[in-house]
Amino acid sequence: MNLNYSDEQVMLREQIQKFCETEYDFYKREDIVKSNDDFDSNVWNLFAEQGWLSMPFSEQSGGLGFGPIELSILFEEFGKALVIEPYLSTVVLAGSLLDNSTFSSKNDLIEQICSGELHISLAYAEAGKGYDYLTPNTSIDKKGLLNGTKTLVLNGANSDKLIVACNRDNIFNLIILDTKTDGVSLNSFSTVDGQSCSEISFENVQLDETNIIAYGDEAISLIKDSLNLATLCVSAEAVGCMESCYLKTLQYTKDREQFGQPISSFQVLQHRMVDMFIESELAKSLLIKAMLEVNNRSDDMYKHVSALKSYIGTSGKLSAKEAVQLHGGMGVSEEMMIGHYLKKMISIDALFGNADYHLKQSGK
Repeated sequence: MNLNYSDEQVMLREQIQKFCETEYDFYKREDIVKSNDDFDSNVWNLFAEQGWLSMPFSEQSGGLGFGPIELSILFEEFGKALVIEPYLSTVVLAGSLLDNSTFSSKNDLIEQICSGELHISLAYAEAGKGYDYLTPNTSIDKKGLLNGTKTLVLNGANSDKLIVACNRDNIFNLIILDTKTDGVSLNSFSTVDGQSCSEISFENVQLDETNIIAYGDEAISLIKDSLNLATLCVSAEAVGCMESCYLKTLQYTKDREQFGQPISSFQVLQHRMVDMFIESELAKSLLIKAMLEVNNRSDDMYKHVSALKSYIGTSGKLSAKEAVQLHGGMGVSEEMMIGHYLKKMISIDALFGNADYHLKQSGK
């Protein structure tokens, strides 16, 4: 197993790091979060110009043909900078699902995603269903009318189209529709980490065969792979957060003095920072294993992603909490990134199944 990144992958990481340092510092991010917009359209256009929106799509669909490894690199760097642009919802969740489908209009939609013109959200979760997304209450009746409610739809407020998981004659379906369609209503809210989510209701929304992306086993396979890839991506984002928590805390303890000496010289704090470092390195190892398994489409790729997500859910939050505590009162202030890393880790644990859920899925 080759654990070395290629020259192209190293260049990609350096490119993203440079962008985040020069174009997306903490103050830039805070301005976006505090604005009335959920993300910066200029930043999104820069993503398109850099080719990042085209990364995971096949060359046949007009993309660059990159895979889970490159996406993991991207999200790891995004995690360090706490990027809030809706890459996960539009490119990973909805985009990858379309790209792997046999939907006749997918190339046109993917082309618009790559150019930054189009946002699509995947509406799969429902209240009271837990993490069961394959038996939705949202359904299409005999007249072709869609009824139901979806919750926690990432970037729903800014989406031009929705991919909806639903039932039709007790068969799982994935359909696509415009958010402006009659009968579609939306209630949006902000998550703890500053992103936008929506609850979307469908009341007698008229559909026809052109709205159907896939059904049956194909639809199940598409949504399963899409959510698995998204889980890998947010786990990579968490790894980036963990590394930043450790490095920023280490620097803070070197600069902060108590009793005439840096607090980094106190042995009890050194032990806690060593624990943070170990947790971060273990998470990186699990990420490398998971992304290689997904890249190779192995039979056990779902279990490896679940093992990573379970570890991230416990150790990631623990590392962020340690970082906040070692920063003292500054750790919970809005003016420092540390508290925002903790919010991000809490959000990531809740996405696509928490630590306990994925521990069962991994078979550990």
